[in-house]
Amino acid sequence: MKVAVLYGGVSKERDVSISSSKGIIQALKKNGHEVIGIDFHPDHLNEIIELKVDLVFIGLHGKFGEDGSIQGLLDMLQIPYVGSGVLASSLAMDKHTAKQLFASKGIPVAKDKRYRIIHSNQIASVVEDIKTTFTTPFVIKPNSEGSTLGLTIVFDENQIETAIEHANVSDEFILVEQFIKGKELTVPVLGKIGEEIALPIIEIIPKNELYDYESKYAAGGSEHIIPARINDIETEQIKDYAVQAHRALGCETYSRADFLLTDDGTAYILEVNTLPGMTSTSLFPDSAATYGITYEEMIEQFVQLSINK
Repeated sequence: MKVAVLYGGVSKERDVSISSSKGIIQALKKNGHEVIGIDFHPDHLNEIIELKVDLVFIGLHGKFGEDGSIQGLLDMLQIPYVGSGVLASSLAMDKHTAKQLFASKGIPVAKDKRYRIIHSNQIASVVEDIKTTFTTPFVIKPNSEGSTLGLTIVFDENQIETAIEHANVSDEFILVEQFIKGKELTVPVLGKIGEEIALPIIEIIPKNELYDYESKYAAGGSEHIIPARINDIETEQIKDYAVQAHRALGCETYSRADFLLTDDGTAYILEVNTLPGMTSTSLFPDSAATYGITYEEMIEQFVQLSINK
């Protein structure tokens, strides 16, 4: 088939997108497809409007890539694409709304509250409300941002204002969330609608104290243990939660759900990634390999699931 791979974009995850898409393009070519790479920019939409391809593989992350925007454009142009549609993509990017949906399905979520900050003179009142609503430690982060960008763990109330300003750079909506201490786990989900399966759970041990941007994307930034060192009951429960979350959002083809597992055995879902990273250090390919699926086979499965849905 003739496949266009959209990469780059304008979000703060541009570099990750470029790295992911290199692997995707190579795999598609190895699988015998004709591939066109497009460095996507909203100012150059004619490149998309004039596309004559069988399928678009979205290798973008963040704003205009993962939030339903490009999916809506491709839907209007009636061009098939890999991955979730407009609604699932936008819901997953809105962490607060997604968590409400997960909670309605009985999936544990951390206590949180969303604030909208348009002007700096609003910050003082938000600081006071946070002090009355949460006790340290808690997390302040952008409501719609990936790769832990703009995230601060607040251990002292004197950090609140700076943490808000840091998160507000990326998003006018900020999310304050109860801090959960536990094992970092992530679960890839793959399959046709209604028949999705969870791949082996990955336990993540970051080299830094926080599983931050560097830990995620720098070589040696984190250790991936597959399968995760958890018992069978926890494994099945978390896999079930991941599939439930995928379906609750209306995701298609593939996704990856992130969890924190506490010492008492409670698995709190953090978020679902509708376009998880596909770099050489990414989690989804690592899990697929453990399941017996090579990188090229995984990419081809995404293609076939998208064409045949």
